[in-house]
This record gives sequence, structure tokens and C-alpha cells, in this order.
Amino acid sequence: MKELVELIAKSLVSHPDQVVVTETQNGQDILIELRVAPEDMGKVIGKQGRIAKAIRVVAKAAATMDDKKVTVDIVQ
Repeated sequence: MKELVELIAKSLVSHPDQVVVTETQNGQDILIELRVAPEDMGKVIGKQGRIAKAIRVVAKAAATMDDKKVTVDIVQ
């Protein structure tokens, strides 16, 4: 899951070397935190949060195949 979110984020931002993704698993629940450079926040969130929502949808679809529940947080 972590690799998927990292791949998507790195393809969107101007500074892919500053993309940091951490994954915390607690039973069936997975928390993924995505950190990007401050100037790339808008690119990851998108207009009205559409890109962030799309990242979450893709991650949830991938997690469903493993019977897991995933939460993607975009933090500064």
C-alpha cells in the first residue's frame, strides 16, 4: 500500500525526493501518512480535494483486495 501511494505522489509533485510516506498497521486497519514539500501540497490535494480523494479511492480499492481498511492522511 505504501509503495502505491508513494508512486502516485512522486508522479504528481515537482520535488519527488521530498515525498515521505509512512505506514502504520493496527490489525486490519492501515494508516498511511503522506508528506510532501510545502509548495507541492496544492498538487497533491488538487482543486476541491479531487486528487487527494482519488488517491484515497485507489488506496482503498487496493486494500479491499487484502481485506484491509486503509486511511490516507496528507500532513504537513
